[in-house]
Amino acid sequence: LMIRRPPRSTPSSNRRQRQMCIRDRYQDILIPPAVREELLLGSGRPGARQSAEALEQGWLQVQEPSAGSAQALSELMLVLDPGEAEAILLAEEVNCRFLLIDERKGRAIASRRGVPVVGIAGVLLAAKKRGLIDVVVPILKNLEQAGYRISAGLTKEITRLAGEGG
Repeated sequence: LMIRRPPRSTPSSNRRQRQMCIRDRYQDILIPPAVREELLLGSGRPGARQSAEALEQGWLQVQEPSAGSAQALSELMLVLDPGEAEAILLAEEVNCRFLLIDERKGRAIASRRGVPVVGIAGVLLAAKKRGLIDVVVPILKNLEQAGYRISAGLTKEITRLAGEGG
């Protein structure tokens, strides 16, 4: 959720190196408890082991929204799942650089509340632009195979923006 230091230039393409680039690029990545639960650590699902490692290493940190935000949380949970609702409140509280959120309704609500939002595609495009990764489209395809939903139109636009269209 919050960026505190500038990027380092370390081109890479495999999963472990991409994870290291993310860790190096973003000093503090905060998630609320509901998002930690959504990660299903120890489940064997794609990304669960890497998320558990990130938590153990301390570069992915769990932080609860303040107790004073209980009413706002209840209101947000009428229209969003708990992870998105907590993430929006936490982003507001810590005055984050951006909130990584892909769900359309959550993005719209966060934006209306003044929280800057970026999706995973935006993070990947920025990483490619900075030389942290070589390609975007194969990573998106891997995400899709792991269950991440992305529209054909958005995939086409990302491919174009990444300069990877054949």
